[in-house]
Formats: sequence, C-alpha cells, structure tokens
Amino acid sequence: MSEEIILQYIEKKRDEFIEYFREMVKTDSYNPPGNELNLANTISQYLKEHNIDVQIFEYDENRANLIAFLNDNFKQKNLLFNGHMDIVPAGTESDWKYPPLSAYNKRNKYIYGRGAADMKGGLTAMVISLQILKELDLEIEGNLILTAVSDEETGGKKGTKWVLENKLADIKCDFAIVGEPTGLSPLPKAIVLGERGHLQLKIIAHGISCHASMPSMGKNAILMVNELLHKLDQIDSKIPEIEPPISFVELKDLIAEAFPSKDIFENIYQQQELLQHLVESLTKFTKSVTMIGGGIKENVVPDRCEMVIDFRLLPKQDPNQILNALKGLIKDLGYEFKEPEEEKADAYFTFEIIHKSEGSYWENWKDSDTLKQFYDIVGKIYERDSFYILYPACADAHYLRNNGFCSDTILFGPGSASTAHSVDEYIEIEDFINAIKTYTLFAYNFLKPQQNQ
Repeated sequence: MSEEIILQYIEKKRDEFIEYFREMVKTDSYNPPGNELNLANTISQYLKEHNIDVQIFEYDENRANLIAFLNDNFKQKNLLFNGHMDIVPAGTESDWKYPPLSAYNKRNKYIYGRGAADMKGGLTAMVISLQILKELDLEIEGNLILTAVSDEETGGKKGTKWVLENKLADIKCDFAIVGEPTGLSPLPKAIVLGERGHLQLKIIAHGISCHASMPSMGKNAILMVNELLHKLDQIDSKIPEIEPPISFVELKDLIAEAFPSKDIFENIYQQQELLQHLVESLTKFTKSVTMIGGGIKENVVPDRCEMVIDFRLLPKQDPNQILNALKGLIKDLGYEFKEPEEEKADAYFTFEIIHKSEGSYWENWKDSDTLKQFYDIVGKIYERDSFYILYPACADAHYLRNNGFCSDTILFGPGSASTAHSVDEYIEIEDFINAIKTYTLFAYNFLKPQQNQ
C-alpha cells in the first residue's frame, strides 16, 4: 500500500518536480571554476522548505559540498545517495540549439541543458526522493543520507573523498547509489557494478633548440615524442597481466539477459558497433593519445614537445605500474626520465599527472538480495528488464568502494551516458520521473522495518 502512495504522490507532483529540475539545470555550477555553491544553495532551500536538515561546507571561491539526512538516527541501516553538482563547461554556446543553461523543455518530453544528464537529472531525483520520504512520513527504521558533492569532473578529491573522510567516516553505510546516467542506448537501463581506473598523463620531451638550418646541433623534442609514440604499445608487455573482473563472454551474457533471447541479442550485437566497442573496452587496458603540441617558430628546432595520453585501467590495476612501465620504455629509447625538480640532462623526459584514480568493482554482487530487489524495482518502473555491466569511464564510486566505506555501491541514474559532455545535452523527462520512482521505492523498501519486508 505504501508503494502505491509513493507512486501516486510522484504523479501528483510531476509538474512541480519537472520545474524544480529545470531550476537545477539553470543554475550555473560549471567546473572549472566550480561554482557548486550556487547549486548547493538551490538544493538547501528546497530541502529546508520540507523540514530536512542540510549542511553546506564551503571552500575556496564559490565552491561547496552538501550533506542532508532524513533523520538523526545512524544506528540502524544507512543508505547513501551520492551525486555531483559540478558540470563541465558548455564550450561554444553558439553550437547549441538551445542555450546550455536554459533548461529548455521540448514538447514536455525532453529537457535540454548542460548537466541535464551528467548529472543534475540523477542528483535532482535523489533530492526529491529524500523530500518524498520526509513528506509522506512513512514508517522506516534506518536513514537516507544525501551527499551532493563538488569536484567530480576534476577528480573528486575535494568532493566525495573529502566528505567521506571528514564528515561520514564514523557512519556505517550498508548500500550506496551514485546517480550517474546509466542509459546505454539502444540497451535498456543499466545497473553498473564497477568502473575503470583513469590515468591522464602529460609527457614532456625536453630537447635542445637550434637553428633549423643545422638540426644536428640540437635535439628535436618533437622527434623524441615521435620515438616514444611509435613504441607506446610496448608498455603492454611491461605491466603485470590482470584479468578483467567480468570476462568478455560473461559481459555479453549479462547484457543478453535484457533481451527476449540470446539469438536476438547476438543479432543486435553484430549490427551495433557502439555495443561491440563498449564490451571490448570493459575487458582490457586501453590508451589514447589525445593531444600533442610543440614548436615555437618555423625555423627553430623545438626544445619542448608535450603529449597527453589517456589511460583507462581495469579494476585492481595500479596506475603506478603504468608510470613505471613508461619510465622503462623511455630508458629503452636511450633517454633519461627526470623528476621536475631534478638536475637536467641534455635530452630527457618529464611527466605531469593530470588525473590519477583507481578503478573499483563490487566483488560480491551476485550474492546480494538487496541488489536483486533494486533490479526488480527498476524492471517494474521502467517496464523493461535491466542488466548489469561495468562503466567505461570513471566515477566517484571508487572512493566509496576502495576505502572500505561501502563495497555495496552501484551506479544508476537517468539520462544516457552518450549525451554527457556533448553539445545539446538532454534528458528524457519520463526517464527523470522514473528515476524518482526507482530511488524512492528502493529507499522505502530498504529502510522500512523488518517485519514489513
């Protein structure tokens, strides 16, 4: 009966929730520079109007993290909702069909705007879910904790990591949901069990400049980078082999569960290159050279050239092993690797770490009755079976899993991952409403007294 009350309440308040979501999208929380305090104030005002205690923790200029609790009892079951407030910049606004902070409502089917999918849709649904449980005053015996964090788009150390270490360290968390968009069109909604690690590295070649008419007098930094680039694949043999947490065949089988039969899935799989690339990427270590720059003038042999490489790691793969392998490769090429503060050689390489984070994975997900309950709720609300998968990118979930705070952590949220960070980012309104229903029904069932379960 309580579930019906929840669903009826959401439908009754549907238009109100959509307008609040639009208000969230309209709020500037671009990172850089951050501006999360703007959104924290928007969330705080909404929750305080519904008698929910909120704490905002400000830092730097116009930056903040936010925590809200359903009640002040942390002695029983605790459920954590985690969402990031920061969004990536919009880029060239003239490229957008609708202004990126307009939250344009198209035919009452789509909301357009930067951050609509990544991840103000999921965060807003979590905020509303907390409000619904407070408003309906349903019988529960645990607590729902909301963390609206900063800095996710630039690593999460000042956001989720800080909150866990400084504000939630003494709280036992039983289950956690990170509200990243987990739509993977043309597939149904995914439940994400882990994500890859991430190492973004700027490699700098330091050569010797000279006049281009006598190149032998110098050392061309562009050619040094070129040498390294051509040998880059050799680092695969210099890092320890590691098995993916879910094999290629197992991943395909998990996805196939969302289809009427394996034959139907195989036919779609063979036709969808995006799906093929997704499954492949989740079972291997990958590297992508994304930027190269060097040279100052047409007739000068350059003494500096930079190359940025984006490495994606399997869970349990140590980013330091990649760094050590690159140092070994540089040595094999006959060059020295130097730390930035070291005494310099004639020609050498240095590194700058742009971002480094480990992957993570929920090891024992197959044994979880709670996860099965969440899966059933998703199927009920979305009227289509979900499926389990890993995330090709990285997310703040590794802070929850890897430090022992909450191993039982999933990613699930409205929006499609393919629209995140893109021009004309959008979210389907029905997906947003369904996320509110899913989060609220699950939280109620997870936290209600045992005798009612």
